[in-house]
Order: sequence, then structure tokens, then C-alpha cells
Amino acid sequence: MPHRAPGASDGRKGHYLSGKPIKYYRPRGSQDVRALIDEGFQAFNGARLSEACHIFSDKMLDPDNDTTIGITVAGALTPAGLGGCLIELMERGLVDFVISTGANLYHDLHYALNFTLRRGSPFLDDRDLYDEGVIRIYDVLFPASVLLETDAYVRDFLVRCGIDEPISTSELHLRLGQDLLARREGCEDYSVLAAAARYGVPIYTSSPGDSSIGMNIAYHEFMNNSHLMIDPNKDVNEICAIVLAGHKNGCVILGGGSPKNFYLQAQPTLWEVYGIQKGGNEFFIQFTTDQAVWGGLSGATPSEAVSWGKVNPSVLPDTVVAYVDSTIAFPLFCEYVVGSPLGRRQRRNLVARRSELLATLHAEATAAAASRPAVDEIETIGDLDRKK
Repeated sequence: MPHRAPGASDGRKGHYLSGKPIKYYRPRGSQDVRALIDEGFQAFNGARLSEACHIFSDKMLDPDNDTTIGITVAGALTPAGLGGCLIELMERGLVDFVISTGANLYHDLHYALNFTLRRGSPFLDDRDLYDEGVIRIYDVLFPASVLLETDAYVRDFLVRCGIDEPISTSELHLRLGQDLLARREGCEDYSVLAAAARYGVPIYTSSPGDSSIGMNIAYHEFMNNSHLMIDPNKDVNEICAIVLAGHKNGCVILGGGSPKNFYLQAQPTLWEVYGIQKGGNEFFIQFTTDQAVWGGLSGATPSEAVSWGKVNPSVLPDTVVAYVDSTIAFPLFCEYVVGSPLGRRQRRNLVARRSELLATLHAEATAAAASRPAVDEIETIGDLDRKK
């Protein structure tokens, strides 16, 4: 097997990369799309998508509910151009924090750095693509040099930022977004990371080592003797602090996987670990192509989540799972909510409030710990079984 190379400058690479550029799509609040969803999506998963639009627009955005809204992002959504939908929601104050796979944020960097991803076909010969130095994400194509140059930017940033201690992923992504804003004027219009830094939206990654950003952080530690580390404990506590502070909490889940569970576990962490009786989420919207019967629908359905304390049992009518591809559902959903009468609200700027929210979490957890019975006073299930 030959060493992997960026590919030759001639050959068929130009042919493979002749498709239209994939651009970040920004929803405009089309009233025609709203009419289609209200009047045409009447049954099956079309109706579930319509329900999701109404739960978000009519209830989650209702000022009386004062809902803290998180979005979780799994699957290759930024390469597909859906980062523009997230940017529009952040700019409008319609999402307060994001939990994403690292891969989505890494591929977002391509847009920030003005590289071009192109439309292609899922039916190409990947052996030819390999020889020509073309990367394929299903039907998204780009030259392998994009990876190398994006990696180089990340490594240079890690040296330039001077961070030499354990940090949360929200802090890493904030610094990365600020660096992009400083070096790529206007990139907040086509970069999720830059927009999040501009609008005060913290972004978390539940498995930071599982992406090219994490790979380059590992390189930075190994080769530069850096003490920069991603501390997942900081992320867990920040998410718990955000959820604890929410008057009501709601989520929009794109796909599933680790980001979904990382968000939903905040409620069990509060009651099970910290002893804080917050209660579960009030609103739950998911777009997915998975099903609970296969075991891959992380966190499973809203009704199953009730047993874990992740969703309040009284609010199941305000939960919905639409079994539809996120690349179809999310742009339609965003068009609907952006065009709704409540399609803009004041941004919460949770990035600036992280220390304050953590202090509140610590105070409540300390009070709860003081009221717990001593370990030797706790009667376990095993003790009860032995008494029978």
C-alpha cells in the first residue's frame, strides 16, 4: 500500500472536484415553507416534523416559558452545509449552547479558512479517489490537501494561543472562534465556531479525542511538551450548571450518538450524583434515522428517558421524535422557526456566565451533600433483599 499523499496535480482530480461548491445555507423564514409544513405535512413523519416546528416556535420560544435551548449535532452536518442554519439560530438567540461531535467543528474550519467542499456522488470508485488525493464524505468531495492545511492551522493556533493547562471544550472552542474572528474578517457569516464566539454561545464536544482537532491536540502535547489538556469533568459540570440555571430546558437533537446522551445526562447527574432535585427536560425534539430496537438510539425515546429523570413525565406531549434525515428536516425546521412571530429573542451569552453558573451549582451541591445521610446509615437494596 503506497503512502497516503495529497494526490497528483494532474489526472482526474479536477474532474472529481468539478461539482458545485457546498455553501452554508442560511434560512430566511420562508412563509411558503411554513404553509407547506402547516398544511401539507399532515401524517406520519411529516406530521412529526410539523409537531417539532410547533413545539419549538409556540412553546420553547414562548417568553413565559423562558426556555434554555441546547442543540446537539451528530453526523456529517457541517460538510453538508447545515452550519448556516446553526449560525442563523445563534445570531437570533434561538439556541443558547451547542454540543457537537468534534468532526463537525473540524470540518467547519474548512469554511472558516475559505476552502471549498463540493457536491459529488456517493457512487465513485474510492480507489481512484485515493490515487487522486480526493476525500469523500458520502457525496461531499474535497482535496486531501484541505485536511493537511486545516491541521496546520489548528497546530499553529495551539502554539499561538499559549494555553498550557487543562481546559473545557467550551473554552477551547471559544479561543478558536476568537482566533478566526481576528484573522478571518467576516467569517462569522460562514463558520459555526466563529459565530459562536461572536454571539456568546458555548460549544461542547462530548468526545474531543474523536476528531482531527483532538488528534492535533494530542500532537501538541506529545511533540511540544504542552500541558494543554481537554478536561471532560469541566464540560460535565458546565452543562449541569447551564441546565440547573434554566427556568425550563429544551433540546433539539440532530441525529443522536454521544452529543445527545451528553446533554441528556445532565439531569441524572444533578439528582443522582449531586443530589439536586431539578427535574427533567420540559421539551425534547429529535430528528433521527435510527430506532430504539437496534440499540443505537443513544438515550432512546423521550418516554424511555422519563425513567432516567431526563424528561419530566408530565411533558411527554411536548416531546417528539421525527424519523427523518437531518439534512432534510433541519433546514425545513429552521425556515419555519426563523419565520415565526417569535423568531428572534435576546441572546443569553452563556459563555460569559460560565463561572457564575458553576458557582451556583457548587453552592447547591454543597448544600445537598450536607443533608445526605452518612454512608453507614444507608440501607441498600441488597440489605432489603437479605431481610426478606
